[in-house]
Amino acid sequence: MRITGQKPISGVQGRGSKKRSGNDGEVFSPDMGSETSSAPATSGATGIQGMDALLALQEVGEDPERKRKAAQYGHSLLDGLEAIRADLLGGQVSEDRLEALSREVSNALDSGDSEMDDVLREIELRVKVELAKLGRYSD
Repeated sequence: MRITGQKPISGVQGRGSKKRSGNDGEVFSPDMGSETSSAPATSGATGIQGMDALLALQEVGEDPERKRKAAQYGHSLLDGLEAIRADLLGGQVSEDRLEALSREVSNALDSGDSEMDDVLREIELRVKVELAKLGRYSD
């Protein structure tokens, strides 16, 4: 809709307009005031910048390569446990496999992510328990 002028709208009437018969001569006009005032500048942006800096530091602390290596370490430990289980079902556990798993669990890795590190510690504990059952781990 295109507005071309400042003509008052005369065709619009509400419910109460039928009861009124006379025009009081009052026309709505907004109070424009004599001066325009500008809003004061806010200083809240500095607090937001501080929060952005903290979030940026948290993101920088995470090293994807470190996480990848820690995940690979966890998978390797789980694969070693699976191999020991297969050997136990076969009736004979390979001494080389136990020695390799014992060396691997002694070289613990941290990912930098507390939740991932908790899972890795649980896997390591399970490996140590299995090695202790077979007489290959003593703390």
